[in-house]
Amino acid sequence: MRNRSHPTELPAENRNDWKTIKALFPYLWEYRGRIGIALLFLALAKLANIGVPVALKLIVDSLDVGDTNAQVLAIPLFLLIGYGLLRFSTSLFQELRNAVFAKASQRATRRIALKVFQHLHELALRFHLDRQTGGVSRDIERGSRSITQLLHFLIFSILPTAFEILVVCAILLLNFEIWFSVVTAVTVGLYFYYTYKVTEWRIKFRVQMNTADSRANTAAIDSLINYETVKYFGNEEYEADRYDTQLQKWEKASIKSQVSLALLNIGQGVIIGIGLTILMILAASGVVTGAMTLGDFVMVNAFLIQLYIPLNFLGTIFREVKHSLTDMERMFSLLDQDAEIHDSPGAATLAVSGGLVAFHHVHFHYQPDRPILDDIEFEIPAGKKLAVVGSSGAGKSTLARLLFRFYDVTGGAITIDGRDIREVTLRSLRAAIGIVPQDTVLFNDSIEHNIRYGRPDATHAEVEEAARLAHLDRFIAALPQGLDTVVGERGLKLSGGEKQRIAIARTILKNPPILIFDEATSQLDSKSEQAIQSALKDVAANRTTLVIAHRLSTVIDADQILVLEHGRITERGSHRQLLEAGGRYAEMWALQQEQRELEKEAEEIGESVEIRVLGKTG
Repeated sequence: MRNRSHPTELPAENRNDWKTIKALFPYLWEYRGRIGIALLFLALAKLANIGVPVALKLIVDSLDVGDTNAQVLAIPLFLLIGYGLLRFSTSLFQELRNAVFAKASQRATRRIALKVFQHLHELALRFHLDRQTGGVSRDIERGSRSITQLLHFLIFSILPTAFEILVVCAILLLNFEIWFSVVTAVTVGLYFYYTYKVTEWRIKFRVQMNTADSRANTAAIDSLINYETVKYFGNEEYEADRYDTQLQKWEKASIKSQVSLALLNIGQGVIIGIGLTILMILAASGVVTGAMTLGDFVMVNAFLIQLYIPLNFLGTIFREVKHSLTDMERMFSLLDQDAEIHDSPGAATLAVSGGLVAFHHVHFHYQPDRPILDDIEFEIPAGKKLAVVGSSGAGKSTLARLLFRFYDVTGGAITIDGRDIREVTLRSLRAAIGIVPQDTVLFNDSIEHNIRYGRPDATHAEVEEAARLAHLDRFIAALPQGLDTVVGERGLKLSGGEKQRIAIARTILKNPPILIFDEATSQLDSKSEQAIQSALKDVAANRTTLVIAHRLSTVIDADQILVLEHGRITERGSHRQLLEAGGRYAEMWALQQEQRELEKEAEEIGESVEIRVLGKTG
């Protein structure tokens, strides 16, 4: 069944936080040694930090004896040096921890981002027809950025803070009345509970912000990619309104997020303030009654300050962890998308011996109530050319997509040299087929890069030869930067014919045994079409070739021509046989010949007018 949900629309509830965190484990396990060392440094840093108030207590108590002789002063001097070393050790172990852990966190981020990118390329064509590029790219960007943040927060903030709280509570319990530990534990517990509940409530605003942000980015990229269309229809204001609609939603959600954040911070401050006040009253009472020394009072105060700082920061960390998890959920939800088209278990590598392509009673539909192809049966003998013609929407291009296994047939089978293409690896199948598509989309890079894309390891000379065979050499020679000319996003700096020639050169360079020309000359004028047809004929020599065409003049040399109407083959034969049959093909031929005559007359009239104008001006 076709999945109509959109990846940028997936709600956070589709995954839980633990599932998202657990998904990180395989990427971290490889560096478990580094992580173990980092955790050791973390523990040492925290122990040194906890030792600071203890050293401070001893210093204060030693100074509170009322004697100033040198022998007594030597003791606090030693403690002061120890105090400084503890402070330095805290910073040293923290930096060592960060240095050791950096490779593990950055490598995990890189590998997950790469896996998502690779998975997107593995997803079936139907996913990419539904996707919104801007939203997907923003989901990946936010998710990748959040991985490092999440790992840092979990391992270097939450764990050490929890460790420090436990150790401090134990010290207070062992050295003072139980109420010190009880008040500390209750304060921390209330703080965590309040932070958790409020953050869970306000996380929906983050989800709304992310959704609006992704949609706004989608609208912006979609509009900029279609810049010319926007200008053609004068819809700049409409596009701005469409973009601003999503920005307004983001703005409203952002305001709610900030207001709720203020409420969270106020509540946290109240809880910490009350807890600190009670503990200081208890400590001061202990000093007054003589149950505690002045050093004890200073130590308790220092412990509370040390706990207050990370606790206050822990509220921010907890919020950021939830935000990071929300961002990562959207990215990991992409990995949950089923690739649909897989290599079957034990799939073999396709080795093309002859190149015989056969469609055996093939049926195909996107939806059961809307058949696209119905009982398609034909063969393309090795080294021969078969053409498929018909009106728009007849299912011609679907044949190419099925041969590439962008979709799997819903009935029947497709074979190459007698082997079902579902039994071979996708990589080897697609390596054996070259295509010149009807709509050529190029990368925003140089002409050479776009041609070399057919075979990335090709030499510069091979790229030049492919360009020459595609009749691009004169065009390239006229460019100031030649093959280094950048074609613009989606090739928008080039004409349709120039893009088509680059696509032809790219396929020539790939040098596959099976070729598909899907309206390969549809963007060319008559003169260019004749030149390209000659090149295509040379390229297709001794190769199995499937030609999908609208212009019948491009297929008259085909060994067999199929007429496809409403997903069924209605006629088949050579050009001459089909003309003699007087069916749909003959009707299409007559209409196109008539159209060509009209175009020729129009060209002749235009030339004569131009000559008369030039004569008068001369």
